[in-house]
Amino acid sequence: MKTFGKIFLGFLTAVIILWQLPWLATFASSKPSRHPFTVYSCMIQDFAMIDASGDELVYTDRQGRIYTEEQFDSILPLLYARQLFSEGRFPTEIHGRPVRFQEARRHDFFFRSSPRDINKVKPGIYFLLESMSGRVDLEMPDDAFRVNARGIEFIDMETNTLKPEKSRIFTEMMKSKGFVFPARQISGNPTAQKEYDEGYLLSDAEGRLYHLKMMRGTPYFRQIPLPEDVRPEHLFLTEVEARDMLGLFTDTQNRLYVIRMPGYSVQAVDIPSFDPEQENLSILGNLLDWTLTISSPDSVRYYAVETSGFSSLGRYSYARESSRIHGLCFTSSADSYVKPRFY
Repeated sequence: MKTFGKIFLGFLTAVIILWQLPWLATFASSKPSRHPFTVYSCMIQDFAMIDASGDELVYTDRQGRIYTEEQFDSILPLLYARQLFSEGRFPTEIHGRPVRFQEARRHDFFFRSSPRDINKVKPGIYFLLESMSGRVDLEMPDDAFRVNARGIEFIDMETNTLKPEKSRIFTEMMKSKGFVFPARQISGNPTAQKEYDEGYLLSDAEGRLYHLKMMRGTPYFRQIPLPEDVRPEHLFLTEVEARDMLGLFTDTQNRLYVIRMPGYSVQAVDIPSFDPEQENLSILGNLLDWTLTISSPDSVRYYAVETSGFSSLGRYSYARESSRIHGLCFTSSADSYVKPRFY
C-alpha cells in the first residue's frame, strides 16, 4: 500500500508539472494582443477603427485618416445614432436613402456565437412560451418539452408527468407538415426577458428546416423552404427588434444564411465561410449594413455586407499570434468539456 501511494504521488506530481510548467512559461512570455475595434462605415464606405493600444484613443480608418471623436460619430451615424440625435446632427438621408431615427434604432442588433456555445452537452429539455397570450409581458410555462423518436412530449414540471393530449396535438401537427423525428438541431431563446417570442427553429432527421411556436395554446408549425443543395447544420434563433429576421443558420459546407421575415425567405450571406465549432462570430447590424467579425486562433477577419441581399461591401483581416499553451491542458476555449488534452 505504501509503495502504491508513492507511485500515485509520483504520477500526480508528473501530471501537475506537465500541466502547470507550460502554462507558467506561456503566461510569463505572453504579450497582450489588442486589435482595434473595427466596424464598417456607410459614409466613407470602408472600415473604421478605434485603436486603444496607446495612452489615448485614436479614431482612424483603413486609409490611415485620423478623426476627432465628433467626426468619427458622423461617419458612423447608425452606430452613434443616439449621440447624433441628441446633438441635432442625425442625418435625414444617407447616400440618397431617407432614414429616420426610430427606424435606425429599431434595426440595431448584436449577435455573437462561440465554439463553447456549440461544443457542449445539449440539455434535451426546452420551454415553449405562449407567443400570443394577450399580455404585454411574456410568462414562463408550467411545462417543458423534449423531442425524441416518438414525437414531441410535454412534461408537467410540478408532477413530472407527461401531458398526453398536448403532446399528441403537437406531434400530429408536426408529422402532418412532414417532420421526421427525432430533431437533429433545436434553437430558441427560452426566457421571458424579451419583447416577443418566436419559439424554436428545428431541423428534422432528414435535414429539413422548420419553425415551431405556440399561439393561444395551439401549435404553429411551418416548414422553411431551402435551396436544393442546402442542409442546415447549426441553427440560431435571433428575435431581433425589427422582426424582419427569424434567425441564422450554417449548412454542412459552413455557409451562413439568414431567414428573412415575413415569408421565410432564405438568403446566403456573402462571406467565404464560418465554422461555428471552431470560430467565434459577432455581428454588429444596422439598417443598411452588417459588420461580421470572425475570429480564430490565427486570424481576425472582418466582412461587411449590405442588408437588402447580404452581398459583400468589403473585407479586412488581421493576423494574430496563437496564445495556445503547448503541453497538457484540461480545458479549451473551443468547448465546455474538462478532459486531458495535449498541444
